[in-house]
Amino acid sequence: MTTTSFEYSIADISLASLGAQRVKWAAQEMPVLKQIRERFEREKPFKGKKLVACSHITTETANLAITLKAGGCETLLIASNPLSTQDDVAAWLVKEAGISTFAIKGESIETYRKHVEEALNFNPDLIIDDGSDVVATLLQKHPQKAKKLIGTTEETTTGIHRLKSMEKDGVLTFPAIAVNDSQTKYLFDNRYGTGQSTLDGILRATNILLAGKNVVVVGFGWCGRGIASRARGHGAQVIIAEVNPIKALEAVMEGYKVMPILEAAQAGDIFITVTGNRSVIDIEALKAMKDGAIVCNSGHFDLEIDLQALSQSATKREIMRPFVERFELSAGKGIFVLGEGRLINLAAAEGHPSCVMDLSFANQALAIEYLVQNQGKLENKVYTLPPQIDQELAELKLKSLNVNIDQLTPAMLEYMNSWQLGT
Repeated sequence: MTTTSFEYSIADISLASLGAQRVKWAAQEMPVLKQIRERFEREKPFKGKKLVACSHITTETANLAITLKAGGCETLLIASNPLSTQDDVAAWLVKEAGISTFAIKGESIETYRKHVEEALNFNPDLIIDDGSDVVATLLQKHPQKAKKLIGTTEETTTGIHRLKSMEKDGVLTFPAIAVNDSQTKYLFDNRYGTGQSTLDGILRATNILLAGKNVVVVGFGWCGRGIASRARGHGAQVIIAEVNPIKALEAVMEGYKVMPILEAAQAGDIFITVTGNRSVIDIEALKAMKDGAIVCNSGHFDLEIDLQALSQSATKREIMRPFVERFELSAGKGIFVLGEGRLINLAAAEGHPSCVMDLSFANQALAIEYLVQNQGKLENKVYTLPPQIDQELAELKLKSLNVNIDQLTPAMLEYMNSWQLGT
């Protein structure tokens, strides 16, 4: 589909007015990004640059997109997940924001891959990636186009693992910023955002009562910590499955039961994966679950649950309600899979609250600015943003919340910086 100035592929452009109201609502909770947008509008740090963003097409992403556009760059968006697109937001981005957008809720894998190619045909100078599919495709299929790239940013754990593997293998030909490793991202987005939005997605999809249920959280990183905390707050009994002994020990000290996934499979009522790895719930664990067990994923890709083996083992499949599918196994036992095994917080709900995405997307915006400011100075490796940017964002967020904190006195600074002063 084409307009007079740019191309796009969305579900229904008539939804733009609905999207406008929702984008405006989200903006109220994103004051830090607003301040950055106002500065970008004045300074135009990205003038003449072309940027591709592969992200969840939500109201929060729309606010990031208009911030980048305000900075002077020509922007193209594609969806990073087939079920996370909000069609009214995609329509608003095209009709009102004038941003080329390729995103349709429920799009096929084939369509998704076509959209990745559309993004690379745009010949970007900069890439914002969720999961590093665009970057991986660029390096594997279009290495010549990679020569133009100033750099990329990545805010998922899965994507950072891929980027570090690229760096290790010597195939990364441009610098990358691991936005996910900024404290103002993972300490808030991963923990509070994923914690709340994951349970929101489960409840919208199922309308079950969490109190009294055995909830198994597979992975006790920052996302797992957040989900476990929120599930316990709803009255659930929480079980953690982990492979890292330090994280497992921390979970024990937090008062959670810790056990191998095969043992947890026999006890759990609800299973949530947040590992960034594949088949962490395999067919053996699925077959060990009780009748009526609910399984879902809040990691980036739909590989964490072995759905292929489950499909092959099922004698019957049935859609019970939107985002809920029952897989019948032997002896009439049924396992319920939510959101096709994709991100349940975005498939069945709206993703993270805007307040927490304010920090995450402020990091994204400043990471792109950092790449441009340091063009030609960075090596082809994975970087984190300087600590002072983290501090600045935290200060801006506190100010927006009307929260004041103490400052170190000169005497305190002298004490901290001296080895001669002691007790």
